[in-house]
Amino acid sequence: MIIVTGGLGFIGYNLVKKLNSIKKKNIIIVDYKNKNLNSLRKIKYKKFIETKKFYKNINSFSKYKIECIFHQGANSSTTETNKKKIYQQNYYSSIKLLKFAKKNKIKLIYASSAATYGINTKKFNENNWKIKPANLYGQTKLDFDKYVNNELSKKNFQIVGLRYFNVYGPYEFHKKNMASVILNFNKKFIKESYISLFKGSHGYKDGEQLRDFIHVDDCINVNLYFYKNSKSGIFNVGTGKCEKFNKVANIILDYHKVSENRKNYIDFPKNLKKSYQSYTKANISKLIKSGYKKKFISLSSGVKKYLKFLNEKETKVGSKRPQI
Repeated sequence: MIIVTGGLGFIGYNLVKKLNSIKKKNIIIVDYKNKNLNSLRKIKYKKFIETKKFYKNINSFSKYKIECIFHQGANSSTTETNKKKIYQQNYYSSIKLLKFAKKNKIKLIYASSAATYGINTKKFNENNWKIKPANLYGQTKLDFDKYVNNELSKKNFQIVGLRYFNVYGPYEFHKKNMASVILNFNKKFIKESYISLFKGSHGYKDGEQLRDFIHVDDCINVNLYFYKNSKSGIFNVGTGKCEKFNKVANIILDYHKVSENRKNYIDFPKNLKKSYQSYTKANISKLIKSGYKKKFISLSSGVKKYLKFLNEKETKVGSKRPQI
């Protein structure tokens, strides 16, 4: 039996679909009921349980023969200001899950985030603990990483933390403003025939801010790599390359066969200046050293693959967008 928290979320849903493709169907999906439950009809699973009910009765799940917990569930809003709420959702519930996994000798693979690094570093090294997240989301992830790092020294059971960088790909539509720029750029172009990017900020020219964009399929492959191996640790999950937002926009415009001058630069939001990551680039040497050998999907190939998926969805359902 496998548990996937956040199983109706972006990465969690892609993970369940991939597990199904390798004949894994004994899956307990944990998520909120306000997610799109219609998506459950498209995957194979054993049981769905609402998040609060799961954590309230977590010890009762010891009756199942659980081999692995993929902990993808979290409040991923980088603009969340309710400290009590986000710590309960991202930190205390994660500790509760870790203690359950430890007690029952279950491997735990969980989602951390590049948001742990904040905006004042260009050295994205997992062994650097002198980092300062720029928002509560990143802080909750860093605090849990620190808790995990202490557990790792005890070597009691397998636990893996994956610091995802800028993930994009199918089934993220429900994330709205928190969805990838690829989805939001494409939506903007379809609606208004141009793409809006931020003007220069943090020392970068218009649209020249840099991010490490990684396709969700690569994130799933990393999850399954650790699922099949017994290694533990906290690892960056990115491509190891940084790309300009202008390049992302140009790939999308090229896909739609229009000129690159369909870009519009807007003023940088004042409320984001102190929390915006204008540069991310994963140091993936630790992941490679662990034995991971798969090549990452290039930005151009990944974005085109994603746009093709979105276009096919539009064709099938008319003007409606995929709702997960």
